[in-house]
Amino acid sequence: MSDDATAPAPEALQVALDLEQLPGGARSAVEAVLMVIDEPVTEEEVAQALELPVEDVGALLDELAKEYADSARGFVLRRLGGGWRIYTRPEYAPVVERFLLGGQQARLTQAALETLAVIAYRQPVSRARIGAIRGVNVDGVVRTLLARGMVTEVGHEPTAGAVLYGTTDLFLQRMGLDSLDDLPALAPYLPSAEVLEELAAEGLA
Repeated sequence: MSDDATAPAPEALQVALDLEQLPGGARSAVEAVLMVIDEPVTEEEVAQALELPVEDVGALLDELAKEYADSARGFVLRRLGGGWRIYTRPEYAPVVERFLLGGQQARLTQAALETLAVIAYRQPVSRARIGAIRGVNVDGVVRTLLARGMVTEVGHEPTAGAVLYGTTDLFLQRMGLDSLDDLPALAPYLPSAEVLEELAAEGLA
C-alpha cells in the first residue's frame, strides 16, 4: 500500500476546538474574537471559526450586549449592518476625543509614521497594499491611525471590495499643510518609484 493511501487528509490534521477547556468557555471565546476584529463580524463567521451553532453564537452576543449595557462599561456591543462590533459608549465621546487630540497624538511610533507616509502618498490604498509596500503586517498600525483621526476609510476596491484608506484634515493640520499638493518629495522611507511600479504591476500597490 502506498504512503498516499495511509496519509490522513489535511483536514484531519486540524485539532478540533474544545472551548469548554478554556477558562470562560464559548462565551469568553466570542469575546476574544470581538477584541481582534476591526470590521463588524457576522454571527455566521463567528460560528464557523469557533465551530458552534449559529443560534448559540447569536444568543451569546445578545447576552454580552445586554451585560455591557447594564454594567455601564465604557463600550457597547452593537449589531449594525448585519455585523457585530464593540464601539465606544456614546456618552464617553468627549473623553475619547480628549485623549486622541491630546499629547498622545504627537507620539506616533516609527511604524505608524511610515505607514502614514505610505497612505499619504499612495491614497486611496488598502491595508494589503500598504503591507506589501512596507513588507510587514500593518493591521494594528492602521487601527491606531484610524483611532487617532489621522486616516479614514474612503471607499472600497471595485473588484476585491477591500477597504481603501486616505488621510484626513487632521493629518493636514498636524503636518502644517494646506492640501495634499503641498506634500514634499517622496519620503525616504518609501520604496523607490521603480519598486512601486513593480508592485503596482503585480497588483500589490
